[in-house]
Amino acid sequence: MNKKTIIMSICILSLWTSPIWAQSLWQDGTNYIGDERPRSVGDIVTVRVDEKTTTKDQAQTATTKNGSATVSQGTGLLDFIRGLGLSSTASSTGDGKSSRSYSTNAQITCMVTEVLPNGNLVIEGTRDLQTHGETLRMRIRGAIRPQDVDGNNTIDSSRVANVDLIVDGKGTLTKIQKPGFLTQILQAIF
Repeated sequence: MNKKTIIMSICILSLWTSPIWAQSLWQDGTNYIGDERPRSVGDIVTVRVDEKTTTKDQAQTATTKNGSATVSQGTGLLDFIRGLGLSSTASSTGDGKSSRSYSTNAQITCMVTEVLPNGNLVIEGTRDLQTHGETLRMRIRGAIRPQDVDGNNTIDSSRVANVDLIVDGKGTLTKIQKPGFLTQILQAIF
């Protein structure tokens, strides 16, 4: 036998006796054709916040009160009291108007914190923005239906149930706009 045949035989025997390990191109749990929507705790979904609120309050009040009292000449032991007449009239009117408008536009990436028995998901997320000594914190919490999440893994805030959206600021501007301690006391009293 020549050298080529011996080497070829050894290679074929080594392949035949040793186990062959192959890896699949398919990975378990991967869905290559479907949308990946959030469905379990820890999944992430982005909420497009577009909230606009306008409130108007108006109140009018008008009251009138009349009263009178008359005392005639005293009799008996009280004959020294002269006739006394009292009358009073009070009226007041009030007018009040208030109007406020709020608008918030942002995107907040939230995490699923709970899966409800009906399959709905509780989400919660915060976003902090710092600029020029001001910190703006936005926090959202609510429940969503997985089927309302679009293919880009986002959902509109109008589709979030029991939404709790808090926008809070801290910093120089917030301190300036807040009334001082003495002003707060006077406003509480009056």
